[in-house]
Amino acid sequence: MLAGAASFLLLGTAAASAHVKWFCAFDVAGQPRGLEQVLCADFEWLTGLALVCLMFGCLAEGTTLGAAILNAFDRVTERLRRDSALIVRAVVGFFLISLWNLGGIILTPELKTDATWIPWLQLTMAACLLWKRTLPLTAAGIVFLFGFAVWTYGAFHLADYPVFLGVAAFLVLTALDRNLFGQRPIDVVRIAAAITLMWASVEKWAYPQWTDPLIAAKPEMTMGASPELFMQAAGVIEFTLAFALIWTPLVRRVSAVILAAVFVSAILEFGKIDAIGHSGIIAVLIAIAADDARVPATRRDVVLAPLYYASALMMFLGIYYVAHNILYGDHYGLATGAAAMLPVI
Repeated sequence: MLAGAASFLLLGTAAASAHVKWFCAFDVAGQPRGLEQVLCADFEWLTGLALVCLMFGCLAEGTTLGAAILNAFDRVTERLRRDSALIVRAVVGFFLISLWNLGGIILTPELKTDATWIPWLQLTMAACLLWKRTLPLTAAGIVFLFGFAVWTYGAFHLADYPVFLGVAAFLVLTALDRNLFGQRPIDVVRIAAAITLMWASVEKWAYPQWTDPLIAAKPEMTMGASPELFMQAAGVIEFTLAFALIWTPLVRRVSAVILAAVFVSAILEFGKIDAIGHSGIIAVLIAIAADDARVPATRRDVVLAPLYYASALMMFLGIYYVAHNILYGDHYGLATGAAAMLPVI
């Protein structure tokens, strides 16, 4: 699935995959690009191509080849699967200790704080990861820091990071050996990761200019495409791979591998800050890739893929722009933008 997308991402979009807020100036309250500009002809053919790739992955899943690939995944990731909870705990511990060492950061590099007690809270949270029975204390700390960041920076800004809440839920459910409304701990954090990345994709379309300094510094990363087309493509590919995380087993496992490779390649490009900031989601993606739960793929999955994909795309675009309009004012004409969505959806 999405083999061409994988090569495009790995070769050309490492910079786009780095969290732009950590490296470039940004203004969340500023005017986003209007929906009528986002939903252009290029956007339409890019999403159409992405849908073809997604449906191809769904079709392959029910074949002998798909079963063979899943079996190969199971063999290769057997050790990772056994230790997936331990890997997440270890990486979250590394993340929290790194924040303690850096100081002045709530959860991610752009979430600055002058509160001197926060690093010591982070160190305590890291220590609580050593024992299964104290995992809920670390989870409570993550939720508290997320709430503190919302209080300081606003809910719209923290909509970038629901994966932290997913990790907190994962730790609690793992400690208690429980599911959440029938969803396993890995399922809960998988959904949170998908939501995080789909939201980030919309931000690439709404504020492509935030990445201009990175493209100016590394023009070769666009592989000859215009910066406009490059950011549209990066957003569509990221959205599609994120959506794939909530789809069928083969599709989501391949997507997790591709996304993990993208984030690792971004670390090679951007160094320590990117390694710290993305360490948690990389651990989660590894756990998703190793998850061997299977539900038999059906033709219904193929038929419903375009409907659910279009619904997710419409929902995330709508929520992003409506929420921004409510919080920061209608800069671009929401009614005009909403009308522009109709021919695409």
